[in-house]
Amino acid sequence: MKRRVIATLLAAAMAVTACAGLAVTAAAEETGKELSVQVGPNPETLDPALNSAVDGGNMILHIFECLLTVDQEGKIAPGQAETWETSEDGLTWTFHLRDGLKWSDGSDLTANDFVYSWKRVCDPMVAAPYADTVLSMVKGFDQAVEGDLDALAVTAEDDKTLVVELNNACSYFDSLAAFATLSPVQQATVEANGDAWAVDPSTFISNGPFMITEWVPGSYIITEKNPNYWNADAIKLGSIHWNLIEDANAAYSAYQGGDVLFIKDVPTEEIPSLEGNEEFHVDPIIGTYYLSYNTQVEPLDNVKVREALNLAIDREYVANTIMQGTYSPAVNFMGPGWKDTDGSDFMENANGGEAYLPLNADIEAAKAALAEAGYPDGEGLPVLHYTTNDAGYHRAVAEYLQSAWSEIGVTLEVEIVEWASFTPMRRNGEYEIARNGWVGDYSDPSNMIELFYSTNGNNDGKFNNADFDAAIDTSRSTLDPAERSAALHQAEDIMMAESANCPVAYYNDFWLQSPKITGAWHSAYGYWYFMYADVED
Repeated sequence: MKRRVIATLLAAAMAVTACAGLAVTAAAEETGKELSVQVGPNPETLDPALNSAVDGGNMILHIFECLLTVDQEGKIAPGQAETWETSEDGLTWTFHLRDGLKWSDGSDLTANDFVYSWKRVCDPMVAAPYADTVLSMVKGFDQAVEGDLDALAVTAEDDKTLVVELNNACSYFDSLAAFATLSPVQQATVEANGDAWAVDPSTFISNGPFMITEWVPGSYIITEKNPNYWNADAIKLGSIHWNLIEDANAAYSAYQGGDVLFIKDVPTEEIPSLEGNEEFHVDPIIGTYYLSYNTQVEPLDNVKVREALNLAIDREYVANTIMQGTYSPAVNFMGPGWKDTDGSDFMENANGGEAYLPLNADIEAAKAALAEAGYPDGEGLPVLHYTTNDAGYHRAVAEYLQSAWSEIGVTLEVEIVEWASFTPMRRNGEYEIARNGWVGDYSDPSNMIELFYSTNGNNDGKFNNADFDAAIDTSRSTLDPAERSAALHQAEDIMMAESANCPVAYYNDFWLQSPKITGAWHSAYGYWYFMYADVED
């Protein structure tokens, strides 16, 4: 009965989406071509300060624009700021905004809008999960996150000049200035509408190449070309139709029927038949699929229990069999693509060049760790609970974990949660073990290692280790690249020794894309850029 109800709801949602697609297509004929895509289900939020998910981030980068952007080659490029420079000591960054910048409602956008928006990210009442990551190096950050927002050293010298003062030199601060969390939001709109501003198209004022004109939760979001965007003449599309489809089979059906020209969620059972198909793409990204342990609940507060679970997993089997080779086995937390301070591969310099975890399961070592924790052969260990959403390989991985951990005497129950509920549950610590993953926002390893800093808003497992925090503090304050590298490696050493998480696989993105789409590109950070795309007839 439940399957029939779900199928009926999905069919209804698809029918609504299809009807809406016809209506929007008719409207798009007047404003330009429409591109219909699927990059994920209904986003938890499209408030740049609050989003921490890739699907939401993909939409945000089309409707907002930061001071700087990332171009097709993965390099930092001008955005709302046309030029920028740093002082000789690297402590002062000055951004010069373009002439005539506008919000989507036609009002002027100035440097003061960035001052407000960046201080808002620090506001403890907003509780932005990325605050520590993107602004901790700015002078006055510690006071700002305590509530003294004016302490943050971000000032508007005039309407077109933004000055940022840092506590210590940050070589990748240009990458942060291009990161979606630091997008500008319109103060008057936010203050007049509260949290509702970011869910109602009538109050969703933005500054990017597209603007939201319609949003039916669970069905679709329509973004139309923003005529007030500074580079509007280069935008060929009239609109982008974001299909909010959570079920991969429904997405695949929409793609096969030609209603959608791009889908991120490809049914895993279809992958063998898609190999060699020019419309099926696989591209590496910098990121890791891992399991979060809630270190604040028993028995996962015991490092030996976490160690046993880590050792009992056959990562080669997961990546190459369950995930059909679309991912790669993860034996370190920090995988390929992350750059050390000297430009070399961070992973190659980790742990003396040795992997932290075995490629294949080490059942004997796992049993020994569990016995040391006080649970020989699992005796006395309570039933553990694993929480995940049902997309991609997540259910198959969950079923594998049940089987793998049973070999050391662990009983695991799996709870499948819809995407809209899953991420807030995980962030709030309402789980024991949960699927997790991180795709880099920029190539500096601090972006991912700092997830486990005690006060980081994305520290879902609530890991708290004074030595780890001290190593991160050193990496933030030192001006010596070698010392910074050593501190970051020390932090990963501590994290892995404490089994703060369970790395499983390194990400690759795979998707289906119609050859009708031209001018779009995919980045190593897991985003697709459609803003300068076109659709061939």
